[in-house]
Amino acid sequence: MVTRILIADDQEGIRVAFRLILDAQPDMTVVAEAADGRTAIDTAKTIKPDVVLTDIRMPGADGIEVTRALAGTGVHVVVLTTFGLDEYVHAALRYGAAGFILKRSGPTLLIEAVRAAMSGDVLVSPQLTVRLLRRHERPRETSGVVLTEREDEIVTLVARGRTNAEIAAEIFLSPGTVKNHIAAIQRKTGARNRVAIAAWAWATGRAEP
Repeated sequence: MVTRILIADDQEGIRVAFRLILDAQPDMTVVAEAADGRTAIDTAKTIKPDVVLTDIRMPGADGIEVTRALAGTGVHVVVLTTFGLDEYVHAALRYGAAGFILKRSGPTLLIEAVRAAMSGDVLVSPQLTVRLLRRHERPRETSGVVLTEREDEIVTLVARGRTNAEIAAEIFLSPGTVKNHIAAIQRKTGARNRVAIAAWAWATGRAEP
């Protein structure tokens, strides 16, 4: 299956560079571009791409608005930025962004972010992971949560940055079973995504930075 991608960035050079990288992958194709956030939202709702790559700062609507507007539509949103971690990143993750990467991270991470989003993972630029987890807002109900032994094991592995496939291989489960366990963990902890699960694990002493 080919992943259909929309690129939203107000700089044409960035859009062209990303299109060249992504279209070169056998399992990806760029189906649309947008130079502002409002166009990105309208286009995404019309053509329903699999993934939207959106800059955090754009005219019309920023990356946060794009993420919020597309929440629950089935479109995965990966937020891109030239800048480091700031309040915009936290907001994007709260609204369910499927990733946050620095534009300078390179083509490999860009490609990995798209594939991670499609597999239900959240990818964050390695340079920012520790800083992000330490500052990320704690999910609700950090106390009194009862996890099964298997769920507790998976929480620890998520906090260590393992993907679903890596967790499955390490504890001898299918990726689908791991995904189901993570969904149960999110319900119990109130975490919206994998980053929030890791933050909860840190906050409750289940894992160390």
